[in-house]
Amino acid sequence: MSGTLLLVIVIISVALVFDYINGFHDAANSIATVVATRVLTPLQAVVWAAFFNFIAAIPLFFGEAGVASTVGKGMVQLSVVTPIVILAGLLGAVFWNLLTWYYAIPSSSSHALMGGYAGAAMAKVGMTVGWSHAHEATVAHGWLVTTEFIVIAPLIGLILGFTLMTLLYWAFRNSSPKHMDVWFRKLQLVSSGLFSYAHGANDAQKTMGIIAGVIFAAGFSKTFHVSWWIILAAHAAIALGTMSGGWRIIHTMGGRLTKLKPRGGFCAETAGAIAILLPTYLKIPVSTTHVITGAIAGVGSIQRFKAVRWGLATNILWAWILTLPMSALVGGLSFGLIHLLTGRK
Repeated sequence: MSGTLLLVIVIISVALVFDYINGFHDAANSIATVVATRVLTPLQAVVWAAFFNFIAAIPLFFGEAGVASTVGKGMVQLSVVTPIVILAGLLGAVFWNLLTWYYAIPSSSSHALMGGYAGAAMAKVGMTVGWSHAHEATVAHGWLVTTEFIVIAPLIGLILGFTLMTLLYWAFRNSSPKHMDVWFRKLQLVSSGLFSYAHGANDAQKTMGIIAGVIFAAGFSKTFHVSWWIILAAHAAIALGTMSGGWRIIHTMGGRLTKLKPRGGFCAETAGAIAILLPTYLKIPVSTTHVITGAIAGVGSIQRFKAVRWGLATNILWAWILTLPMSALVGGLSFGLIHLLTGRK
C-alpha cells in the first residue's frame, strides 16, 4: 500500500469520525423539542432521528449532491487543496465540536468544518507564497453566501416559527390547550422526522464534499465526484452519531432556551425543516443549529418576549460568532504542526 493511499484512508476515517461527532453534537437539534415536550423518550427520539438522518441519502442517488459540491470545491480553491490541508481542516473542526459539546454549547458543526478547512488552506498558501496572499486560498462567492446565511438562516427559522404559532393559535382559538396537545403530540412525530430528514440531507453532504475532495486532491479521481459509497458512508456515520445522543446540548436546546409544549415543538421543527430544505435545494450549506435555535426562539416569543431566555441566547450567539475564526485558527495551526513533523504540505 502506497503512502498516499494510506494517508487518504486515514483522512477518510477522520472525516467519518467528524460526521459521527456531528451526529451526536447535532442530535440535540433533531430531538431536543420532541424530548422536551415528552412526546418521545430520549432513546426513542434518537432512534427516530437516526432513521430519518439515514434515509435522507435516498434522493442523492437520483440527483446531484449540491451541498457537497459547494463545500468541497466552492469554499476553498481546489488548486491549493492537498490531503494534508483536508486532514488539518478536519482536526480543527473536530477540536471545536468536542470543546463546545463539553461545555454544552449548541454551536455549528457545519461552520466548524468550513472554518477548519479554510484555515488549513490559508495556512498552506501563507507558508508557501506569503501570508499576504493567504486570502487567495478561499472562494469569495462561496464565503459570501455562507456568511450571509449565518444571519439569514436563524432569522428564517425565527420568523417561520413565530408565524406558524400565530396561525396555529388562530386556527385552534376555540380549542382548549389540552385538546390541542392531544393532536400535536401525534403531529410532532411527523415534524420531528421531517426536521431530522432535513438535518441529514444538509449536514451529511458536508462530509461527502470533504471525502470527495481528498480523493480528487490525492489524484485517485480525475474530477470532483461524490460516489455512491461516499453517500452511504456519510449518512451511516451521521445516523450512528445521532443514535449516540447529545444529552448535554439537548438539555440546553430543549429546556433552558424556552419552555415548549407539543404544539410549540411541532411549529419549531416544521419551521426548522423548511428553513433547511430550501437552502439545501439551492446547494447552500447552512447550520441546523442556527436554524432550530431561531425557530425555538420564535415559537417561545409569541407568548411573551421574556419567555425566551435571551441571556442564554446571547451566549449561543457568541459561540456562533467564534466558530469560524476559532476552527480556522486550529485548522491553520494543525497544518503548520503536521508540516513541521512530516515536511508535507
